[in-house]
Amino acid sequence: MSDASLNLYRDHSRSWHENKFVYPVLSRRSKGISIGVNLNPDKICNFDCIYCQVDRRSESETRFVGLDQLMAELDHMFEFVKSGEIYEDEKFKSVPAELRRLNDVAFSGDGEPTTYRNFDELMGMVADLKAKHELDNVKMVLITNASMFHRPVVQRGLEILDRNNGEIWAKLDAGTPEYYELIDRSRIKFQQVLDNIASAAKARPIVIQTLFMNVHGEPPSGEEIKAYCGRLNDVLAAGGKIKLVQIYTIARQTTESYVTPLSDAEVDAIAATVTAQTGLPAEVFYGRS
Repeated sequence: MSDASLNLYRDHSRSWHENKFVYPVLSRRSKGISIGVNLNPDKICNFDCIYCQVDRRSESETRFVGLDQLMAELDHMFEFVKSGEIYEDEKFKSVPAELRRLNDVAFSGDGEPTTYRNFDELMGMVADLKAKHELDNVKMVLITNASMFHRPVVQRGLEILDRNNGEIWAKLDAGTPEYYELIDRSRIKFQQVLDNIASAAKARPIVIQTLFMNVHGEPPSGEEIKAYCGRLNDVLAAGGKIKLVQIYTIARQTTESYVTPLSDAEVDAIAATVTAQTGLPAEVFYGRS
């Protein structure tokens, strides 16, 4: 892959020309173009992950989601990518032919998307717009820390995802409460995240996404990886369905300088352990050089 393509993978800027809420990226996990929808332009999040790439020390110019503007931006972005015009843009000219496909609309951005107050309403509006553009094969991907799945408004939104080629990518960064507190730095209890993941996985197959890294030069211990596999097995034992585990490491600049990527071999070893101990397929994504 060319250096230009690699740089595109690493560039997940939430800004796109004059847009405030919608932005295109070349996603290594989507293996194509992903249209990002930022529901947290105020940069407020209920997690404070040590590996986060969002600079929360600077004030955001946009404090609230303008729903009409968001939908107008998404309407235009669907057409922009569908038509191929995106590949005339300087930033996307180097995208290889095999990656020139619109894979998904991804709800992530600068915070936890399920904290958006009218989450279910927005999911319905995006699903309708996707249908209008005849993009039934394009996924609606929710990239989430799973902290709010117990809320009725979120549960209704997840049901809309289920009906519209939706997929949940739920973050699980630890096997023990202690490591969870070290990595995710949240007031949300670890058990709440685990319970929410199990509940969501009972209703539909989900993807687990996990970022492992060096913290002060130290990778996660073997005992931590074993505990992590135990948490995945707990979900399966409770009747949950996990279609894939994504194991990845640092690929872009992080908030905390003491966080660094694992080597390719370390990522491979963790993925092999996950598959051996859970029977689940694991997909790996390597870090920055």
